Amino acid sequence: MERKMTVADGGGGFDPGGVRRDFSILESGLVWLDNAATTQRPDGVLAAMERFYRRQNANPRRSVHRLGNEATQAFESARERVARFIGGAPEEVVFTAGTTAGINLVVGGLAEEELGEGDEVWVSAAEHHSNWVPWQQAVLRTGATLKVIPLREDGRLELDVLRAGVLRGRTKWVAVTWVSNVLGLENDVAAVAQIARDVGARVLVDGAQGVAHLPVNVGRMGCDFFAFSGHKMYGPMGIGALWGRGELLAEMTPTVFGGEMIARVDDGESVWAEAPWRFEGGTPHVAGAVGLGAAVDWLQGLPEGAHEHEAVLARVAAERLAELPGVKVWGAQEGRLSLVSFSVEGIHPHDVAQVLDDRGVAIRAGHLCAQPLLRRLGVAAVARASFFPGNTLEEVERLVTGVKAAQELLA
Repeated sequence: MERKMTVADGGGGFDPGGVRRDFSILESGLVWLDNAATTQRPDGVLAAMERFYRRQNANPRRSVHRLGNEATQAFESARERVARFIGGAPEEVVFTAGTTAGINLVVGGLAEEELGEGDEVWVSAAEHHSNWVPWQQAVLRTGATLKVIPLREDGRLELDVLRAGVLRGRTKWVAVTWVSNVLGLENDVAAVAQIARDVGARVLVDGAQGVAHLPVNVGRMGCDFFAFSGHKMYGPMGIGALWGRGELLAEMTPTVFGGEMIARVDDGESVWAEAPWRFEGGTPHVAGAVGLGAAVDWLQGLPEGAHEHEAVLARVAAERLAELPGVKVWGAQEGRLSLVSFSVEGIHPHDVAQVLDDRGVAIRAGHLCAQPLLRRLGVAAVARASFFPGNTLEEVERLVTGVKAAQELLA
């Protein structure tokens, strides 16, 4: 099929090979198309974490010796870099174990205290389980009701339903994903936030699938909380961050109690430290925070055209897969960012993934931790290819060729 030259072909001057050279794990020739589940780590991120353990390893905010001071400086420097990256202030950034931990902190530390019988929490039909199950459990415990923002035909949020729903006056919280991990589409979270603010409701945004692909500015979003994970943006597993408005963090109750999250402990009561430290009880994942800071630096140092390149790859992959008989591509083509989910008639997604893995191509297959959405699509599982700037058009063709092979072997 004849195609116009795009940035993915090198027409925009972007070189995916330059990005790929930062990843030693890909030197074997592995085609890594599972970036939405977890990105690989650039060598610079791994080096930063190793440097911490080799030269600065100590507990931060505890000891006055040299290594203790250096560990504190490294930890808080990472917080400052993350804050700049998302457009927030350092004192508004809480280090967590990831998106799931951040959302659970908000639910357990603030939302449940505000919810009661008859109140409403809105989530979207496109949510990952991490931004569905905590709210589901919260309404079960408080007597509130979980309401669902449906999707339009193109896979984007039906905001008129949300707008009409909040006018009932019972909405306390709205929780939405920035980018769907199934459909690959960006939601208008600023519009969601405006609808919620008009009735005095709070807004939490799951930013996990957006931070590696879109410019982030929590102020312009207008949300109250923004949660994301390091491992989806070239940082380590087990680290992430929750941004929250300072006045709301001051109201929140910690959910993990112990060392270094207190100002004073008496026999019968404790006084919490200031935010964000009151939410970081116990020994923190300092090397993870250092790695996350290095990942932010790496992302901000990507050459011009990097994100356009991965979006072009996703759209080309969607086009090529949709051309195959018996293949259904999910989500609108316009605005597709970095991934494509698809189904192959008569073949389970796990079998498609296995055939591709035998050919050196790694994708995700399953319900993608989004069962409410897949039920609405009428499927139990899908296959998903997701891209980063180091992928190439040749790898897209290997994906398509592998799907054809699966059809020949298994259909």
